[in-house]
Amino acid sequence: MKITVINGPNINFIGVREKEIYGSKCFEEIVADITQYGVKNGIDVEVKQSNHEGVLIDWVQEAYYNKVDGIIINAGGYTHTSIALMDALKAIAPIPVIEVHLSDISKREAFRQHSYVSLASTKQICGFGAEGYLMAIDEIIKCAREQA
Repeated sequence: MKITVINGPNINFIGVREKEIYGSKCFEEIVADITQYGVKNGIDVEVKQSNHEGVLIDWVQEAYYNKVDGIIINAGGYTHTSIALMDALKAIAPIPVIEVHLSDISKREAFRQHSYVSLASTKQICGFGAEGYLMAIDEIIKCAREQA
């Protein structure tokens, strides 16, 4: 099984920025946790991060061509603004897409409560911190079992 984890702008600054919202675990630690969880479950997990919208779209399309079994995406600020990213995610259906947010966006500022990504996602996981990524891996495993 192959999973691509795509992280958007400023996710690389987790552990540095607004620790009271995003937690103190740094991005590198989160990547290590995701990678270890993948190994434990026999899954090839590739974790990527970019601050550039077009790169995120390229990675979604690349995941399709590489026949991944699922995508986990924390699109950062592009969650609330990017119709182009939403369109790319819709285009790769029926590949499961699990949207992850470290904080609970439904309890944040009004502009953060709308997610274009959710319109193309199989499931949204919010407010569980870095654990949300591991929960998302479990969701993709569940989707794969249901499709088998």
